[in-house]
Amino acid sequence: MSSNRSYIVASRAKTPRTLAHTALGLAGGALLSVGAAQAQTATAPTTQQGGSVQLPTLSVQDQDAAAAPEYRAERSSNVKLTEKLLDTPQSVTVISNQEMKDQGVTTLRDALRNVAGISLAAGEGGAQGDSLTLRGFSARSDIFLDGLRDFGSYYRDSFNYQSAEVLKGPDSAMFGRGSTGGTINQVSKTPTLESITAGTATLGTDGMKRLTADVDRALDATTAVRMNAMGTSSFVTGRDGAKNERYGFAPSVAFGIGTPTRVTLSYLHQSENDRPDYGIPFLLGKPAPVDQRNYYGFHSDYLKTDANVVTADVQHDLTSAVTLENQFRYGNYYRNVRITEPQLSTALTPATAADLSKLSVTRNAITARSVETTLDDQATATARFATGFLQHTLVTGVELSRETSDPTRTAWSGVPTTSLLTPNEYQAFSGKGTTSSRVSTTMDTVAVFAIDTMKFNEQWSLVGGFRYDHIDTDYTQSVSPATAFSRTDSLPSGRAALVFKPTPESSLYASFGTSFNPSAEQLSLSAATANLDPESNKTYEVGGKIDLLHDALNVRAALFQTEKDNARVTDPNNSTLNILGGDQKVKGAEIEVTGKLTEEWQVTTSYAYMDGRVIKSTTASQVGRALSNVPHHTFSLWSTYQLTHDLQIGGGANAVSQRIGSSTPVAATNLINTVPGYWTFSAMAKYDIAEKISVQANITNLLDRYYIDQIHPAHLIPGEGRTAQFTLNVAF
Repeated sequence: MSSNRSYIVASRAKTPRTLAHTALGLAGGALLSVGAAQAQTATAPTTQQGGSVQLPTLSVQDQDAAAAPEYRAERSSNVKLTEKLLDTPQSVTVISNQEMKDQGVTTLRDALRNVAGISLAAGEGGAQGDSLTLRGFSARSDIFLDGLRDFGSYYRDSFNYQSAEVLKGPDSAMFGRGSTGGTINQVSKTPTLESITAGTATLGTDGMKRLTADVDRALDATTAVRMNAMGTSSFVTGRDGAKNERYGFAPSVAFGIGTPTRVTLSYLHQSENDRPDYGIPFLLGKPAPVDQRNYYGFHSDYLKTDANVVTADVQHDLTSAVTLENQFRYGNYYRNVRITEPQLSTALTPATAADLSKLSVTRNAITARSVETTLDDQATATARFATGFLQHTLVTGVELSRETSDPTRTAWSGVPTTSLLTPNEYQAFSGKGTTSSRVSTTMDTVAVFAIDTMKFNEQWSLVGGFRYDHIDTDYTQSVSPATAFSRTDSLPSGRAALVFKPTPESSLYASFGTSFNPSAEQLSLSAATANLDPESNKTYEVGGKIDLLHDALNVRAALFQTEKDNARVTDPNNSTLNILGGDQKVKGAEIEVTGKLTEEWQVTTSYAYMDGRVIKSTTASQVGRALSNVPHHTFSLWSTYQLTHDLQIGGGANAVSQRIGSSTPVAATNLINTVPGYWTFSAMAKYDIAEKISVQANITNLLDRYYIDQIHPAHLIPGEGRTAQFTLNVAF
């Protein structure tokens, strides 16, 4: 992320907030996109004077200095989205740092609960870390950090977030492989010329303890350093046995702030040492009717991760209309895990499962040790120019990356079972393990891309995007029977959108985008998939956006349809192979409102309806079924009110309707594993005891509801019970 973007936000923080002048501020989306491409915010519209075209400048210093409300963002941080969000022909949600602080959010997973259209997924056997479904399709591999892919299998803490952004819809034209339902971008805090000394100390139920620190100092007129740090430890309310411990720190330094050449160097380290939880099993198509606290793992289970990410971002304003940027990253992600998946026999029937006290749970012990690495370099050029009456903002670039993964997995025998009703986590783990696979995968990607926003006049604009990816993948498995596969995929992706602005405060758009999912998308191949071309996806979306109440409140709505028209399915003539013979479709609608209703009252809320179906499959029983982990309804609400000068109160709600674990019915009963929907509620109160010191109380799951939060085809994880935390906030 650029030092300039952080400087702009910091300087605006001093500007008084009024309803008549709301723009950029603490919201993470207000971090302006790279250099020149985003500096257009402040420039006057292009005009004709004496027959010559007056091009708008890209100067950062000319930015509008109005301040924004804490939740509403005016722009994305993504360099490839060059327009204001109001004029961006895509559904984009920005979760601001202030919103996360008010909610007591500490992880990316919890921050994403604010986004309708997202439902959380439980970890898989081969991969842990953040997993979710976005607009009906898995987005586990579509998580980015400051615009570059963040592939590691770890649970991301929010301590270094300026914001989190969700861009919805297939968009391989901007990001490369994946993004079937969209992408998630974590936006880091970066150095500013402000002096910041801030921190939090939190205590909560179930032994929750957390400390954070944020220190920012200017070394001279153009140089600054910043350090963010975090340590946290807690058990999981309502889940006996599960425990989370992690710490992290993120130093960064920025040179040339406010000058034509800007350099930002940053490092992120996060370590985790958890007692992991794979929840409870399914029984006869439903969550097993057991005590919410039942923990089926072993007390000796562990999940240890280390993420180390080094990034260098260099920007140079070649002219007032052209900016060059180069982002370089090296990431190293270590994972060492032994985790227990509780399973009940799929042969159980209502008769054989009548007496729950006689049922035993099989403990599927999953063990893996791996290191994933990424080496990524992305060079972009952003230019504003005119061709006749057309005004262009063109972003072109090249991306080169190498990603590797080397997991070693163990197969276990003799793992003791446990009772369904009274599991014993302190039972000794006596399994005997043998190495089942030792894999090495390397994926090399070379890509070129271009996105052009062409403005015909003040009302009409056209956006066109193109990217071409060449991907070489080599996969070896050295444990007998040893295997080796290689695969090369070369294919284009595109996007196109038309935008009409009926008024300066509103826009209507229609867009089309494509994306692709290669067999090695998650750095793995097999005999079943190695010879398959990538899956392809396309989305159609129409929508509208409007700023109300003197730009204090933004409302957006969209209708969309995403189709995967060659999904991987089992070969009907050879069950060991896949073919591209499936068709999956998600259609839906969503609405989102973010901003201030009054100077004291702030709100962010969203609702999404989705209908995801299997349209075609070689497995006849799947056709017409809902897609896994795709609820028809998702809803999120969070609102705060400044009750007095010193007291702020807030609260919210989340709702997710019924979901299924898999489109394939259980053979013995022909039942589909189904999870009921739920509502949860939360509350907050914050009191300023001094100008720079406040105390804050947060309660989540206010009614202590028992609900299923994360699902997987074979297991599911209940949500936390009622949780309270009390935080001391300081900022000097």
